[in-house]
Amino acid sequence: MSTVNNHRVVIRRKKSKGGEHHGGSWKIAYADFITAMMAFFLVMWLISVVPREELKGIAEYFRMPLRVAITGGPSSSAETSAVPGGGQDPLRSDGDVRRGQGNRVEAQPMGDAERREQHRLENLKKRLENVIETSPVLKSFRPQLLIDLTTEGLRIQIIDNQNRPMFATGRAEVQPYMRDILRELGPVLNELPNKVSISGHTDASQYARGERAYSNWELSADRANASRQELVAGGMNESKVMRIQGLSSSMSLVKDDPYAAVNRRISLVVLNQSTQRRIESENAAAADVSAKDAREVGTAVDAARAAAQATTETKPGAAESNPPAEGVR
Repeated sequence: MSTVNNHRVVIRRKKSKGGEHHGGSWKIAYADFITAMMAFFLVMWLISVVPREELKGIAEYFRMPLRVAITGGPSSSAETSAVPGGGQDPLRSDGDVRRGQGNRVEAQPMGDAERREQHRLENLKKRLENVIETSPVLKSFRPQLLIDLTTEGLRIQIIDNQNRPMFATGRAEVQPYMRDILRELGPVLNELPNKVSISGHTDASQYARGERAYSNWELSADRANASRQELVAGGMNESKVMRIQGLSSSMSLVKDDPYAAVNRRISLVVLNQSTQRRIESENAAAADVSAKDAREVGTAVDAARAAAQATTETKPGAAESNPPAEGVR
């Protein structure tokens, strides 16, 4: 009879243990690295394919976000920039503006003379921006200075601030900081022979007596003229001013809030030649109409005098008691 072996056989297998560096945490770090590299190369690719004009618009958006806040964000130049409101003309408020449409000077076909003048206005814009950045006086007020090119020329808008008003409330008295801005800008405007138009704007707040007495129309015109005086005091040639107008609250920057402080502003426009000729022709036409009206009035007065004289001659003694007026013209 065989002997049964009841001894238990135990097989031990040695398990290999990996080091700490063989865990899964390195995968997370590697994934983060790959994601960052992908984002980097994506940004580099976008920079290489985006037109220079849109890159300038993006830079303008981050440099002056106040302009977008003033004009309503996405409705401003949304068709001309990768960033809503960051286009070359950020003062749009009438909806999306497609490239080649609207108040875009660059999109209009121009002759050689107009192209040269446009180039001069662009250089003046760069010169003004450089003066603002380098001038200790103007640099602190940079958020209140808006510069852009329009169909009329180079526009410089000085906007009001709730905590830093340009004028005394309800008056045309220039505040000291506004005086400094205008006197700094005056000499720069002499660098081009172009004429200048000055417009005053107010918010919708009315005087207690309403429009029948002194109103925002008179106030905006008086403020525009006070600005002209400060520009001339700063060194601007007096003969450069072609037009001064008060527009009251008829052209608000913020349409949804007519009482906003930014609606109170002074607009200086260095006029291009086409706008200057148009204004001259309008003034000439108005002068012709005035002269024609004066001649018609004179003819009517002469006819009335002749009729009055004929009437007095038909009545004996009437000429002595009721002679015709001598001072009528």
